Amino acid sequence: MPGTNLTRDEAQQRARLLTVDAYEIVLDLSGAQEGGTFRSVTTVRFDCAEAGAESFIDLIAPTVHEVHLNGAALDPAEVFADSRIALPSLVAGRNELTVVADCAYTNTGEGLHRFVDPVDQQAYLYTQFEVPDARRVFASFEQPDLKARFAFTVTAPEGWTVISNSPTPEPEGTVWRFAPTPRISTYITALIAGPYHSVHSTWEDKGGLGEAQSAEGGGGRRAGGRKVPLGIYCRPSLAEHLDAEEIFDVTRQGFDWFQEKFDYAYPFEKYDQLFVPEFNAGAMENAGAVTIRDQYVFRSKVTDAAYETRAETILHELAHMWFGDLVTMEWWNDLWLNESFATYTSIACQAYAPGSKWPHSWTTFANSMKTWAYRQDQLPSTHPIMADIRDLDDVLVNFDGITYAKGASVLKQLVAYVGMDAFFQGVQEYFKAHAFGNTRLSDLLGALEKTSGRDLKTWSKKWLETAGINILRPEITLAADSTVASFHVRQEAPALPSGATGEPVLRPHRIAIGCYDLRDGKLVRTDRIELDVDGELTAVPFPAGTRRPDVVLLNDDDLSYAKVRLDEESLKVVTAHLGDFTESLPRALCWASAWDMTRDGELPTRDYLALVLSGIGKESDIGVVQSLHRQVKLALSMYAAPAWRETGLARWADAALEQLRAAAPGSDHQLAWARAFTAAARSGAHLDLVQGLLDGTETLAGLVIDTDLRWSLLGRLAATGRADEQAIAAELERDRTSAGEEHAASARAARPTAEAKAAAWAAVVEADTLPNAVQEAVIGGFQQFDQEELLAPYTAKYFAAVKGVWDARSHEMASQIAIGLFPSLQISPETLETTDAWLASAEPSAALRRLVVESRAGVERALKARAADAAAG
Repeated sequence: MPGTNLTRDEAQQRARLLTVDAYEIVLDLSGAQEGGTFRSVTTVRFDCAEAGAESFIDLIAPTVHEVHLNGAALDPAEVFADSRIALPSLVAGRNELTVVADCAYTNTGEGLHRFVDPVDQQAYLYTQFEVPDARRVFASFEQPDLKARFAFTVTAPEGWTVISNSPTPEPEGTVWRFAPTPRISTYITALIAGPYHSVHSTWEDKGGLGEAQSAEGGGGRRAGGRKVPLGIYCRPSLAEHLDAEEIFDVTRQGFDWFQEKFDYAYPFEKYDQLFVPEFNAGAMENAGAVTIRDQYVFRSKVTDAAYETRAETILHELAHMWFGDLVTMEWWNDLWLNESFATYTSIACQAYAPGSKWPHSWTTFANSMKTWAYRQDQLPSTHPIMADIRDLDDVLVNFDGITYAKGASVLKQLVAYVGMDAFFQGVQEYFKAHAFGNTRLSDLLGALEKTSGRDLKTWSKKWLETAGINILRPEITLAADSTVASFHVRQEAPALPSGATGEPVLRPHRIAIGCYDLRDGKLVRTDRIELDVDGELTAVPFPAGTRRPDVVLLNDDDLSYAKVRLDEESLKVVTAHLGDFTESLPRALCWASAWDMTRDGELPTRDYLALVLSGIGKESDIGVVQSLHRQVKLALSMYAAPAWRETGLARWADAALEQLRAAAPGSDHQLAWARAFTAAARSGAHLDLVQGLLDGTETLAGLVIDTDLRWSLLGRLAATGRADEQAIAAELERDRTSAGEEHAASARAARPTAEAKAAAWAAVVEADTLPNAVQEAVIGGFQQFDQEELLAPYTAKYFAAVKGVWDARSHEMASQIAIGLFPSLQISPETLETTDAWLASAEPSAALRRLVVESRAGVERALKARAADAAAG
C-alpha cells in the first residue's frame, strides 16, 4: 500500500496522462479559534490524454464527504484510501472533479499549522506545503510538474486578515475571495490567516524599460516605474520588536540586484513576508507570500551575525521567486539546484550588491555553510549532489548539507569556471525560455554552455553525479638558495565513508592560490595565482627563482569545494599567526581547515583548543568567533580524551571569562563571549557568577541581561542543578510568551535528575501532544554533555521506541525524535554495537535507516578523535 508516499514512476505516469488547468479551493476557517477540523471544498479542472484512463488525486483528511467526477458521484468509502482518491474512467480532454472533505489543523508545522499565542490567546494559522503537504488542506495533484492556477476563497473569523499568493482582496464580511494565481506548483501555494500585525511599503523598478507586462504574457520584460507592493506581517505580541525598515531595506536591495542579474521582471503581483510561529525551517518560498520563522523578529539583543543570517534567508527566498517558483524543477531530483541557486545568489547579493552591509558574506559562507557540507559529505549517507530521488520518502530526508551547502559551493565553482557574466547571461536565457514551466538540470547547463562556450558535460558528471570530497595539498621544492624550484598541487580522492555508494573520483577545480608574507606582524597577500587543477598533479605557474612565501594557501577566495591542507612551513606560520591575516576570508579558510583536521583526528583536540585560544582574541568577524565558540565546545565534549576533557573544559571556561571581561562594553563580542562563558561555566565560582548575572548581584559594564540572555543563564543553572522548578516557573512568569514556554520546557528537561529525564522522555516519546517547537525544545534540553551517566538507560529505550514513533507520527515530528534522542553522547563501542544490532533486526524504512546511520557515524567519528587526542597526551 502506498500510505502517504508517491514514487517518481507514479508521478511521471500521472504527468504523461494529465494536464492541470485550475483549482478553485473553498476553505471554511471560521472555527479556527477552537481548532479541530475545517471544511475543504476543491474543484479542479484538468485534461486527460486517454479516454477511460485511471489516475488519482492526493488528499490527507480525517473525512471525505463527497467526490464528484464529471458530474457523477463517487462513493468516498470506495475511492478514498491511503492519502489518495481514485479517479476511474477519465474522459479524453476536459475533466472536472469536486472533493468535499474535513481536513485537520496541525501543530507539527506541516499542512495548516494552528498556533495559539499565550499573550493574546488568539489563534494564528499558516500553511507549509513543501514537500507533499498541500494535500493536507485541499485535494491536489501533489507533484511539482503539474502546475495550475489556484483561486482560494476563505471564510475566516471576524477581525482576521487572510493572505495568499494573490493580492489580498477586500473581504465580503468574513469571506475573502482571491484572484487566481499564475501557473505555479502546489507546494508553493499558501494561506496565512489570523489577527496579524502588518507594515506595508513598495519597491520600484528604476532600471526597467517599456510598458508593464502581465505575469504570463509579457516574456518577463521589466517595466520602468513598476511598483511592487511589499508587506511584512507578524503577531501583535512581536510588533514592538519588528524592525520593518531594516527588512524592507534588505528586500529592496535584493529586488534591485536580482532583477539586474536575472533581467526578468518579478513574476508575481506583490511580495509579502510573514513571520510565523513554530516554523520548522528558516523560511519557505511560497509565491508572493514567503513565510519566515518568527525567531527572526529579534526580541533581545543579537550580534550582527544574526542580522546577516536573517538577510541571507530573506534574499534566499526572494531568489526563489524566479528560480523555483517561476521556473520549477520537474521532479525532486533537482531539489539541490533549486536550493543551491538560491543560496549562491543570496550570498552573492550580500557580497556584491552596492551598499550591502555584509560584503564579507563569502567569509560567513566558508565558515558555516561549507563546514556543514563537509560534515554531510563524510557521512555514510553521502550522495551525489544530483541525488536519485525515487519517492517522497527520499526527498524528505534530502534537505541536507549536500543539497544546500555543497550544491551552492559547486555553483560558486561553476561561476568561476564559466565566468560570472556568462553565468548570469545563461540564467537570463533560461528564465525567458522556461517561464512558468518545469525543467531539468540539462536545461540550465545547455543555456550556460551556449553563453560560456564551455563544454559542461564532463564537469557535470564529475561534480554533480559523484559523491565525496577531494583533498588539495601543495608540494613545493626549494632550490639551494631557498627559492622555489617547483610548485605543484596534488589532488587526492579519499575512499568514501563505509556504507556509501559510488567510487572516489578526481575532479576539475578552478582555484586561486594565495601567497602571503608577514609584514609588521600581519599576514598580507602579496600574490594570487588562479588556475585549473585537474588530475592527480597540476603544475603551478610560479616563477622559478622567486622567494618562497611565508604562507601558501590553496583555494584562496574559496572558489572550489575541497579539503585544503597546508604544507609544513605554512602550517608553522599559520599556527603562530592565524589571527594576523589582514582579511577575514583567509582566516576563515584556515579556521575551517583546522576544524576539519580536528574532526578527522589529524589535529588533537587539545591542539585545536590551543590554536583557537592563540588566535580568537584577534578575530574581528563576529560570525567566525561564534562558530569557533560552538566548535570548541563540541570538540571538548565529543572529541577530547576523557582523561583530559575536564582540563580542557576548565581551560576554555577560564578563557571565555577572560575574553568576556576584556570585550568592549556593549559590543557584539561581549554578548558572544557572555553566551560562550555561560555555556562553558562549570566550577562553583563560574556558576556563582552566572547566578549573580541572572539575579543582578553581578554586573558587567555594557552587558544588558535581557530576556533571552536571562534564559541562557537560567538554562545553564538548571542543567548544573543550580536552578529548580520554582526558579524556572518564576522566570516563565516574567516571560509569558511562546518563546518563554519553549525556554522553560528546555530548562526543565535539562535538570540533572532522573525524574526530569523521565518526564521529558514521556512528554516526547510516550505522549503525542506537544507542538513541534516545544518538542524540539524538550529534546534540546534532554541531551546534556555532562549528563552521560544519567542518560545511559535511554539508549535501550530509544531503540525500543524509535521505529514505532517513525511509523506513527508525521515526518517532521518523527525526524526530531529519531535524530535528537539518538544516544549521541554515549560515545562507546557498545553504542555502535547496539545500533548495528538494531539496524540488522528492526527493518526500518530507508529514511529512518539513513538518519540512524548518520547519527551512528557521529559516535564512530568521536571515538576516533578521542583516540587521536589521547595519543597526543
